[in-house]
Amino acid sequence: MPNIVIIVAQNYNMKNYLITVVGATAIGKTALSIKLANHFNAEIISCDSRQFYKEMSIGTAVPSTEELAAAKHHFIKNRSIFEDYSVGQFEKDALAKLDALFSKNNVAIMVGGSGLYANAVLNGLDYFPDVPAEIRANLNEKLTSEGIEVLQNELKELDIESYNTIEIENPHRLIRALEICIGTGKTYAEFKNKPKAARNFIPIKIGLTADRETMYNRINKRVDIMIKEGLLEEAKNLYEFKKLNALQTVGYRELFEFFDGNCTLEFAINEIKKNTRRFAKRQVTWNKKDTEILWFDFEKNFNIISTEIEKIIQKSS
Repeated sequence: MPNIVIIVAQNYNMKNYLITVVGATAIGKTALSIKLANHFNAEIISCDSRQFYKEMSIGTAVPSTEELAAAKHHFIKNRSIFEDYSVGQFEKDALAKLDALFSKNNVAIMVGGSGLYANAVLNGLDYFPDVPAEIRANLNEKLTSEGIEVLQNELKELDIESYNTIEIENPHRLIRALEICIGTGKTYAEFKNKPKAARNFIPIKIGLTADRETMYNRINKRVDIMIKEGLLEEAKNLYEFKKLNALQTVGYRELFEFFDGNCTLEFAINEIKKNTRRFAKRQVTWNKKDTEILWFDFEKNFNIISTEIEKIIQKSS
């Protein structure tokens, strides 16, 4: 239906719609986003925080040359690992790009596995005041010397609400919450969920799902394909920069351990699979919190998905 966008523009008062595709890694988000882009004659914004980097292709499952040619993509391999690029900057860049896209078409597609980055575009970021850098340095030192449980207990005492709601197993999230508590004298929770700037689009969230065994099998197969396509060589070329933030990523960290002589290649590959499965589980947990997501089995006929989206657009007119 190549003229669908013209129909939408005529019938729905030129409202803007951002169709966002979410789901666990290796579930088929890229393929669906391309089909949606072609169906609505739209362009795609990637919110995968590791696919931004041009030095990392295989290990981040960047869309293939054929996939990139099948639909116009933005924020794919547009940065270098040597650049600092925050979720806040991405929010600004993505909103500016959406304004440009909506000037030509009132439908755009967003896809990616980084829930925080997608949420920044859809809902905006919470504002947090600056705190002295030494607070984070001290917390990182404590993490190294005393372990994560000490920091978890500290957050429990200072901010029980955040302790019960954030990923306390994630050191970055934990330290971020603690540094705000210590640096401001207020709880991290007090700064969250305040009113944010309105968006100039209506979000439509589409999620892909599969049973756990299928999801894990797809992940294992993807990792095997990455190895065959040259992930080992890609990681070797990046090894000297392994301390960069962009390279603290599943698929690279494990191979760096192999290069350091700390494990066999077979063990490293199995660790990539295991850690990717854990990442997928966290993605599922993150997405389950969003009751606005319309879920489909990953093998669902595309016509069913596109029809449901068109119904949502029609109802919102």
